[in-house]
Amino acid sequence: MSYKIGVIGTGYVGLVSGVCFADVGNNVVCVDIDLQKINKLKNGIPPIYEPGLENLLEQNIKDGRIHFTNDLEFAVKNSEIIFLCLPTPPSEDGSADLHHVTKVAEDIANIISTNKINDFKIIVNKSTVPVGTSKIVDDIFNDKLSNKNLVVVSNPEFLREGFAIEDAMKPERIVIGTSNNKAAEIMSDLYKPFVRSGNPIIIMDEKSAEITKYAANAFLAVKISFINDLSEYCERVGADIENIRIGIGSDTRIGKRFLFAGIGYGGSCFPKDVKALIHSSDAENVSLEIVKAAQSVNYNQINRFFKKIKMHFNDLSGLKFALWGLSFKPNTDDTREAPAFKLIELLLEHGASISTYDPEAIENARLIFGEKINYSSNMYDCLDNADALIVATEWNLFRNPDFKIIKDNLKNHIIFDGRNLWSNAEMKSLGFTYISIGRASV
Repeated sequence: MSYKIGVIGTGYVGLVSGVCFADVGNNVVCVDIDLQKINKLKNGIPPIYEPGLENLLEQNIKDGRIHFTNDLEFAVKNSEIIFLCLPTPPSEDGSADLHHVTKVAEDIANIISTNKINDFKIIVNKSTVPVGTSKIVDDIFNDKLSNKNLVVVSNPEFLREGFAIEDAMKPERIVIGTSNNKAAEIMSDLYKPFVRSGNPIIIMDEKSAEITKYAANAFLAVKISFINDLSEYCERVGADIENIRIGIGSDTRIGKRFLFAGIGYGGSCFPKDVKALIHSSDAENVSLEIVKAAQSVNYNQINRFFKKIKMHFNDLSGLKFALWGLSFKPNTDDTREAPAFKLIELLLEHGASISTYDPEAIENARLIFGEKINYSSNMYDCLDNADALIVATEWNLFRNPDFKIIKDNLKNHIIFDGRNLWSNAEMKSLGFTYISIGRASV
């Protein structure tokens, strides 16, 4: 069955979700207060880089299944299911800031009341929100509507940046938090086209669904921080973290993913969600010690990598570094909480100059650093007369570079690899001084 869907917020989650819902035959209206963004989207120009998104967007605009507007009232009137895909940034104390969510809920309630809308609607919290948010939103509707004919549902997203279209179209699982049978049936029917291979649609209570999202991200953050924590021990005793990763990752109880040692996690999800979960649990006098340790290890990992650079050169003043990778991970232009940014800040503080390259994230970096650093049009231009190369993001195009060009352009044949792209044996044979993570330096 085709549904009329409203998506409030055209950020990462909202835009990907809206486009994918449209692609399976639903009629989707996406709403955002940013008129410039809406005008771009009407012309098929996505405000973010995500593989496959632009083509899918263009096709569904052409077929008339997706529309973009800043008119919230239009979307509310013409939607059966309304997804709240709104930002929940961290407050100063680490808690999730819910004012965008509650403000839109109030606006929707006022629209329903003013227009005397009696059609049954489902309001879906798609944003990552702390436990109890569904009740907060539901209470807003209870307060403002005398004859409430809607249900608030929690439906957390599990999209990986760089693979978001794949994750949305072929999800490993769908989590729906509701105690309302009618809402559960409609939401399950909405998601049927995405789980034809048999992956589960899991119905649970609203609070459990909200915690599931935080628990998933926190657990993955723990895996990343575990391997990073172990990497320092490996360096001290002369072991190779890459061998250990393969050795433990082949155990199906542990799994191969999220076990790559590096300079820490970043992005819009893990740092924010770990902070929010810690804050929420502390408020209940429950201390999630493992999650707190993961956060601490992650903060320290970039400092530990920077110390490798500092120890090698001692004085960084006047040195020039080429830096490959600005986004927090490959296949995205997202630089939020990017380890590369923290590294750039440390290098600048110690008097170094930096020339950078990233295939997608340069403009986002320019918004933060302006003219404080240099930006190159390709990966080799930034090497010119640099004292060393630093690898901060594991883009595929960095995996098999022309090492002769690197040697010819670098002042010193030194590479600091924060993502373990190459083997020690290879770097030794090529004549590089090679310093990576969790391995002996060459």
